[in-house]
Amino acid sequence: MKRIILFAVSAAPLFFMLSCGSAPSVNRVSSDSLTDLSGYWNNTDVRIVCTSLIDSCLNSSRIAQFAGEKERLPRIKIGSFKNNTDEHLDPAIIPNTMKVVITNSGKAEFVADSATQNELRAEKQDQLSAASYETAASVGNETAADFMLTGSVKTIVDRAGRASTRTYIVNAELTHIETGVIYWTDENSEIKKVIQQPKVKF
Repeated sequence: MKRIILFAVSAAPLFFMLSCGSAPSVNRVSSDSLTDLSGYWNNTDVRIVCTSLIDSCLNSSRIAQFAGEKERLPRIKIGSFKNNTDEHLDPAIIPNTMKVVITNSGKAEFVADSATQNELRAEKQDQLSAASYETAASVGNETAADFMLTGSVKTIVDRAGRASTRTYIVNAELTHIETGVIYWTDENSEIKKVIQQPKVKF
């Protein structure tokens, strides 16, 4: 029994050293810094592409004409963005980033997406039955969107030996909801990565 206890006590420092030695190294970096570890689509790519496309959209002549005729900011609702790449991409990343860019631009108003609107409608119905008349939100007063922004992202992969290139092509278009007329469309293909695989050592 004493030998077992002695072994456990003597092995404890060794276990502690091994545990400490296997701990990951973590470096804190700025959220705006360019990081690219795998060569796949990442948050830096999303930010670059979304900013470029939304800038192109909100500065287009037809959108400016629409705003001038209506004498107000255009109201945009973001629809779906299809993932046509060979990667597993979170379908909400691009729409959420575009929402931030649109809202912060001051050149358009962002209307909540369908999922959020459904939650708001359920809340208003609940308020009508549970809240006082003076404080309950009214139904039928939602602000309708003028346009829906949709798009897709795909990749073109070229390989030769241990080297490969991945080019990301993001398409986006702004469609007038009432008429179905496309007021703006653009494509961004500036994200291109060259990936060199290391030699296999035996």
